[in-house]
This record gives sequence, structure tokens and C-alpha cells, in this order.
Amino acid sequence: MPKLFVPRERGAEERRVAATPETVKRLRKEGFDVAVEPGAGARAFFSDAQYEAAGAAIEPPDAGWSSADVVACVGPPPADLASQLEEGAMVIGLLAPFRSDALIAALVARRATAFALELLPRVTRAQTMDALSSQAGVVGYKAMLLAAARLPKFFPLLITAAGAIQPARVVILGAGVAGLSAIATARRLGGVVEVSDVRAAVKEEIESLGAKFIPLPKTDEAGEGGGGYARQMSEAFLREQRAIVAERVAAADVVITTALVPGRRAPRLIAAEVVERMRPGAVIVDCAASEGGNCELTVPGEEIEKNGVTIVGADNLAAALPHDASLMYARNVQALLLHTGKGAKLVVDMDDEITRGTLLTHAGEIVHAATAERIKGVSA
Repeated sequence: MPKLFVPRERGAEERRVAATPETVKRLRKEGFDVAVEPGAGARAFFSDAQYEAAGAAIEPPDAGWSSADVVACVGPPPADLASQLEEGAMVIGLLAPFRSDALIAALVARRATAFALELLPRVTRAQTMDALSSQAGVVGYKAMLLAAARLPKFFPLLITAAGAIQPARVVILGAGVAGLSAIATARRLGGVVEVSDVRAAVKEEIESLGAKFIPLPKTDEAGEGGGGYARQMSEAFLREQRAIVAERVAAADVVITTALVPGRRAPRLIAAEVVERMRPGAVIVDCAASEGGNCELTVPGEEIEKNGVTIVGADNLAAALPHDASLMYARNVQALLLHTGKGAKLVVDMDDEITRGTLLTHAGEIVHAATAERIKGVSA
């Protein structure tokens, strides 16, 4: 029986866990032995006793890392822990391949098979494994709640004996999963919502949620990238888009930014001078803060105020709802593990597009071409 080990996440702000009692029970039925580090689920409100009741052993990290056939984690683990892996062991998680060079070196040295969930192909068969989408939904929801909590006014239209209170005006930049979740949450709260995205194809989906699509600059460029992601647009296009969006942002009460391009710095969409034009009391929640931010003034992981405007550098918002975020993430991990662990036997099928697309390292090599090229360039 292959052994799965679930470590406690080391990041100070990371409260999620890669397996829950629910998924432990399922994986046990599928033929896996499961061990969990003491306290691994505590910050997501899953106790060691719940894991034990589901059939997991509680095991210290040194023993867990060195004896596991598979390690399932949320964020990239420290390189020193990865160095304890048995040769040829498997690792599944959000491994941040664009900035985890020390970890990647450790994985290669241990000849580990590492699946980076950021690299998962966006194909129909992989939807149950799509951790980026499941966690982005959490991010959009939480971002809007953060904004509402900081906004010094009501969100919905109110008709009172003291007169009418106008609804909050909301602008959302980026209509991926996080943006769509933010739209739905803002509409539930009663806000009037406008949305900008470089992909014209999302206009119908935006409008179906009750929001208005901000028109794009006229261009022959296509905003749709591979796998449903937005692609990097030309500077000329972004300059025009920023000018169009700036008028809406300046008049907004709340701005949520979610624009990301995989493997690249987040596009800069809100300049400092636009923030200066915003009304005092307005709120910006920048969900792209960890990748440099969509707002020029964003400070990752911090909340600041400029000219009366609150700017939240939202870093790892999914961890702010650790219980339900972990439930979804653990199911994503389970789906990928069962896709690979056919009949409880771990199989790396390089002919399978999901396996091939998600692999970061395997058999002592960096399999993901873009990461291999980047690391080669750094070491050159």
C-alpha cells in the first residue's frame, strides 16, 4: 500500500491543509496508508482526533517525510524537508515553480516526481483537480467581504425615512474565477458592478451575473491565452485599457483587482495618480499582490492608506477561509492522486496530458520546460 504523508504547512499565514478527514477516509478505501503530522489541520479546524477517526496515523515530520511514497502539501515545502524524501517519492501541491529554485533543486536531487497544481492543464477531465480555480473562488469572495468591512458606507441601495442611500459602486479588474466570485458576492451585497477584462469572450458571463462589462480598446490582439487564462497584452493595449478603466476606478467606492498572467508579473492597471483621484473612503483590494500587484501603490501583505483610500495588499486570501478552502483543495489533491494512483499503484503515465502537463520534476530532471529554461538562465 502506498503511504501518503500530510505535513503541517510551515508558512506563517498558511492555515490550510492538503487532506481532510473526509479525503483521508476516501483514500484509505482506495488502498492508501495515510499519516498526518501532529497539528497539520489545527488551523483549518480539523483535529488530530478527527484524522485518527478517519483512519490516519499521527506521525512526526522526520518519520513522515522519510518514509512517504507521496507527500501532499498546500504551499511549497522548505527545501530541507524535501531533502528528506525517499528517492523517487511523489510530491503534490501548489509548488510555486516560478520562484522555488531551492525546492526544485532538492526535488531533482531526490529524483522526486513533483506535481505542481499551478501547471494543471485546464481540460474538462481535470476540472475536479483544478486547485487554482477552487482557491480563486475563495479569494474573490473574501476580497469583497474585506472591502465591504472597510467601506465607510452601505453596499445596497437603501430607501429610508431619512432619505435614499445610493448603492456602492464596484469595479472589478479581471474576470477569471476570482473575479466572477467577487462579482457574485458584490451583487449579493447589493453593489452596482462594472468589470474589465482583456478577454472579450467573458462579456456574456459577466453580464449573466448582473454586472456591466467595461468596453475594451479596439485592437486585433486576442486576450485569450492557453487553458482559458488571459495572456500578456502589448503595452499599447494596456495603456489604452488603463485610460478607459481609470475613469471608472476614480469614481468607484470599491475596486477589486484579480488580473494575473501565469508565470509573469501581474499587469499594472492602476497608477498612483488614479488612486489620487479616488474619493476618500474608497477601498482597493489587490488580489494580485503576491505577484507584484495590479495597483502601483500596493504593498504585498499590508494594508495602507493613501489620500484617504485604503489599499489592501491581499496575500493568500484563500488561507483566510481555511476550513472550506481546505475541503475543496483536499478534494483537488485527492482527484489528482487517484488519477495517478490507479488501483493504489502510483503510475506516472507520460502519455496522459494531465500527468504530463502537471509534472514539474521526474526521475532527476526538471520536466516543465519553462521552469527548466528559467533555471538554466539563472545558473548561466
